Amino acid sequence: MTDDPEPSDLVETARKLFSGPIAFLKSAPQLKFLPDPDYPEVAFAGRSNVGKSSLLNALTNRNGLARTSNTPGRTQELNFFDVGDPMVLRLVDMPGYGFAKAPKDVVKKWRFLVNDYLRGRVVLKRALVLIDARHGIKDVDREVMKMLDDAAVSYRLVLTKADKIKPTELADVHAKTVAEARTRPAAHPEVIATSSETGQGIAELRAGVIEAIG
Repeated sequence: MTDDPEPSDLVETARKLFSGPIAFLKSAPQLKFLPDPDYPEVAFAGRSNVGKSSLLNALTNRNGLARTSNTPGRTQELNFFDVGDPMVLRLVDMPGYGFAKAPKDVVKKWRFLVNDYLRGRVVLKRALVLIDARHGIKDVDREVMKMLDDAAVSYRLVLTKADKIKPTELADVHAKTVAEARTRPAAHPEVIATSSETGQGIAELRAGVIEAIG
């Protein structure tokens, strides 16, 4: 067995991987449309308008990989992206949760799709739960975190929009988020603060994705 790579090696490995081929594979509005579970998957979850699509685009160094919209709740399916040639992993863009203005039956449909995927996907290595740094963890986030804890699905909290608040405020939100993460049985103990606009934390997030599938 080889030694675990040093953090700097992991960052460089991740940089090279995400600089290479990345392609949209398919959208799955229902579980029966999921791709075969042939490769490790890392899923992105978060409240509607948390900046998930922008973060995915920054992570993959592409402008239009994931669609961004000013209308929260636009992503209503599980979107799968193949990373690497040859393939290394798949990224999964999940429907945003907690969007109050969508019809209740639509919200229910999204919730069942997300819950069933997270609880039953054998190749899911980690879920990245995105938290808006301006607001911190909300009760709707805690519901998802509890569901992941109960299902023993490994997840990591990622702060988004870190550039939108003062550094002192960010430090406070980061500390509180870390403290809560460390009370959760399935949560990674470290929290990454990111900005899709400035690039803050993106290299660390890429390395975190590689670490999750290792």
